[in-house]
Amino acid sequence: MQTSTLRTPGHVVQTVSPSELYEVIVGASSQNISQMQASSNRLKQMLEMFGAYDALQEIAARTSVPLVIRQQAIIQLKNTIVHHWKSRKLLSDEHRVRIRQRCLFFVDEEDDTVAECNEIIVLKLARSDFPNLWPDLINDLVKIIDTNLQRRYILLLEDPRDTLRLRRSLALLNGVLKEFASIKLPNGMKAMAQIVEQLRLVLSNYYSKTSTTFSANTLSPQNIGSQIIYDNILLSHLVYKCLAKMAAWLWNKLGRLSGEDLQRNQSWVEELFQSSTNQVKALAELRKSIVLSLLQNEFVANEQARRTISVLTRHLRSFGKFFRRLQQCSHERFVLLPMCGELVMFYWSQIIGSTNYPQNFIIDSDEALYPVRFLVQGMVLFKESLSQWTPLRRSGAANKNTLSQEFVENAVRLLVTRFMPLNTLDLENWMADPEEWVHLEEKENDQWEYEIRACAERVLMQLCNQFLDFVVPLLVTTFEQVAPQPCVDLDAVVRKEALYCAIGRCAPRLKNAIDFGKWLESTFAPEAHETNPMYPIIKRRIAWLIGKWVSCQCTSPNNTKIWEILVHLLQDRGEGTDTVVRLTAAAALRECVDASDFEPNGFAPFLATAVQQLMQIMAEADTLESKRKVDESLNTVIEQSGTLILPFMTTITEPIPQLWVTAEGDFLFKASLLVTVTKLVEAVKEHSSSLGPLVVPLIRESLSPGSMMQLDGDGLNLWIGSLRNTVIIASVDGSPCLRDLFPEAVSLLATNLDLLGSITRIIESYFLLDAIFMLKTSATDLFRAFLSAFNSKIVGVNAKELLQSLGLLVQLSPSDLWGEALHTSGLFAHLLKTLIAGEADTLLLTEHIYLFSRIILSDRRMFLQLMSASSSVLNQSEAFLYDNLLDQWWGKFDNMSEPRHRKLTAMGIAALVSTAQSQVLRRIPGEIFNLWLDVFGELKEAEDQAALREEANDKPASPTNLVRFWELDTAPDSYFRDTEGTPEYKRREAVYDRDPIRATSLIAFVGSQIREAESVCGPANFQIYLNEADPTVLKQIQDVLARG
Repeated sequence: MQTSTLRTPGHVVQTVSPSELYEVIVGASSQNISQMQASSNRLKQMLEMFGAYDALQEIAARTSVPLVIRQQAIIQLKNTIVHHWKSRKLLSDEHRVRIRQRCLFFVDEEDDTVAECNEIIVLKLARSDFPNLWPDLINDLVKIIDTNLQRRYILLLEDPRDTLRLRRSLALLNGVLKEFASIKLPNGMKAMAQIVEQLRLVLSNYYSKTSTTFSANTLSPQNIGSQIIYDNILLSHLVYKCLAKMAAWLWNKLGRLSGEDLQRNQSWVEELFQSSTNQVKALAELRKSIVLSLLQNEFVANEQARRTISVLTRHLRSFGKFFRRLQQCSHERFVLLPMCGELVMFYWSQIIGSTNYPQNFIIDSDEALYPVRFLVQGMVLFKESLSQWTPLRRSGAANKNTLSQEFVENAVRLLVTRFMPLNTLDLENWMADPEEWVHLEEKENDQWEYEIRACAERVLMQLCNQFLDFVVPLLVTTFEQVAPQPCVDLDAVVRKEALYCAIGRCAPRLKNAIDFGKWLESTFAPEAHETNPMYPIIKRRIAWLIGKWVSCQCTSPNNTKIWEILVHLLQDRGEGTDTVVRLTAAAALRECVDASDFEPNGFAPFLATAVQQLMQIMAEADTLESKRKVDESLNTVIEQSGTLILPFMTTITEPIPQLWVTAEGDFLFKASLLVTVTKLVEAVKEHSSSLGPLVVPLIRESLSPGSMMQLDGDGLNLWIGSLRNTVIIASVDGSPCLRDLFPEAVSLLATNLDLLGSITRIIESYFLLDAIFMLKTSATDLFRAFLSAFNSKIVGVNAKELLQSLGLLVQLSPSDLWGEALHTSGLFAHLLKTLIAGEADTLLLTEHIYLFSRIILSDRRMFLQLMSASSSVLNQSEAFLYDNLLDQWWGKFDNMSEPRHRKLTAMGIAALVSTAQSQVLRRIPGEIFNLWLDVFGELKEAEDQAALREEANDKPASPTNLVRFWELDTAPDSYFRDTEGTPEYKRREAVYDRDPIRATSLIAFVGSQIREAESVCGPANFQIYLNEADPTVLKQIQDVLARG
């Protein structure tokens, strides 16, 4: 088919052929795989043509086209149009006008897929174009809604088409409001304010009109199955959602309003809140009576009746969402709303009322007598409002509007006995899939606003916090009465489990009221050994309770009975226990071991069993999620036990390869295993040298192309930890060793900028372990990798660390191993060029000078050779290179803050003077003498202060004092790269201790270098340079050198 072309500035774009586009859409919807693939590929091309989006929407809007084709067209439009809406290449202004107008044609759309895709398109385009380019959007929607509401509610015409238009248009309006309510930028907020001002009274009238169609006078069990009733509730529900979004947005904005605006908007929100309160009370009671009749089989509930009950339930929840949103925005203002206390107490009455019915009447279903989500909304509102009824205000004054002790105690009893116990469904799920049950329990703790048992626990905690004097005595008394009693049936077991849960949740308030250690001995330990088949419920909660009390610092973890109970629960596989108990015990063990006051020696007698059982539980677990959770507990045990874990290295490491293979594509579990080995390496320190056969394959696997995206961080941490804690990197028996990985480190240094910081530390660790071997085998490749890193767009901190690594290498190895490679790799010439150009960051340039100083101090002749060789590489004379090098050396001296670096620079220039290079000697009378005098002066000041302190027997000065750096016995923290406590720390310390800038007297060194320079060039020639010096400066230099 032919397509025309459109020329735009810089582009030639084809204009779409609507007929071809239609055929391609037909092909893309085909069941024939080859035809579908070919058409899909062609469709991607056509979507880059001028007019394609207009044509796509036109196809979707044609009701004569088969539905599957229309669906395909609008899905493609929805997925792509937003990203290209502003494109002049693909859309003209006429196209955009047509698309916007056509969007509202879909209010007649019967297919939900097409309508929902159109809704998404409208929302995104509205966000971009309203009100400037699409000013009539809200007016057009209101016009559609008005017209069809008049027909339905005034003229009383029952036309399904009217209902459909209302559903679609209200859904569009709700979506637009939601979109604009989320905008935080000024233009979007201004548009939302305009919409709210235009619609708030209009929509309030709509809801007043529609909500009267379902009330106690019009709604009954007999007509609940009516389609008309269903539609009336649904339309009211959609109108109310719009109202609630506007009111919530206004409520959040009230704090920024004043005067008449504030009064007008606040009055409207308060009116809506009051009417919503009355409405929710009436509808909740009406719904309950109808559902109860249906449940008692007084009337047969057909499918339509269930749909109506469902939409009525959703409408009830929309009120709760509105109330909760207002409360979240401002607790203080929420409690001051008229009828707020009445509303909260109404919800609480519903919670109390639900306890009069069997448990199966309280389920997570829209058709339940008491839907769980409705009750949870009430609990959350009640919980977050309790602070307004405390006995004392925050000011300390008595609160006249407080809850009575009887009310609070009854609320606590209600929560603990009815809503916190495990129900039948909980226990069935436990038995059906224990591991999944444990995972869901953990998720419930994170999503407590949506689960009734978890929410009840939070309400109890809040009651305990706000009414401490009422709740604590009640819980203590109940616990002391119930805990010692044996459980004779399942009801007693779940009641006791709920009580233990309450004791755990309120632990911070109960720690001084309950002697936890006594109960561990007298009650929890015997119950943990009970063989009753119902007792896994109790045992699981005991493990959780111990973990909770320890983690909240309400009891010490260093109680032998804690370890006895938890380790027993870990290893027990007899009667009266199960997987849930063991998994919970593993989690509790982690919490106890991770306590700040944990003492490893007290845990040592139980360590062997704990490690063995954790490994066994990990192997037995069916799901990788469970394995990962247990592994996290093992990791904490390893980390906290330190060297005590050494005898159990084999127990831990032997199963890891098989666990790794089993994990396959579960990178979370693999990451956890990497952490396990890392923690083990860090715990056993120098004893980790034997772990090479395990560590090396794991590192390689984690950095392989298929795993690197997910595991590189944990793999690098293992690599770094292994190098820092080992004392040998070579293999003694031919098995894999850390030295084998050095080529990979070099490759990553050259190619992976994202990991450069970690790789630099790895490279440094290799240098400290065996720099000579690394240079003998890989010097040129290594320096080329450094050059690649420098040539990439790296941040300053990475470049600084790379230079420091090179400085370390120069300290650790003889020049004959690195000198030639520095030149042949091009690295030295690059560094020299960077320094003399002087365009890099100042601090980075100072690092170049430190490196060059190291090279000169190591082998000044090698430095001269490198300078000479770089002359031809950089196409500059040696004189030019030396002059510019010395300019930077002097020019950056004042930017060197640490005295050790200033001494290094002074020694480096002294060593360079000893070569008697003419370009260097010419600088002696001025810059070099001044540089030395600065450092000599700092040394003298430091010596004088040290002498004064020694005489006064005073404390040393603050380490932040500049001159203290001369006297520090250890290097700054930054030098050690976070290696404290590892063998590498000692290696770094040894390098620092034998550093010439610590071991050599600067004055003596400078004197010797001057004498060597004089010897090389001859006394007469050398005197010529000295004669150019200021006599005063020369005398100062001579005096200092004479004093030695």
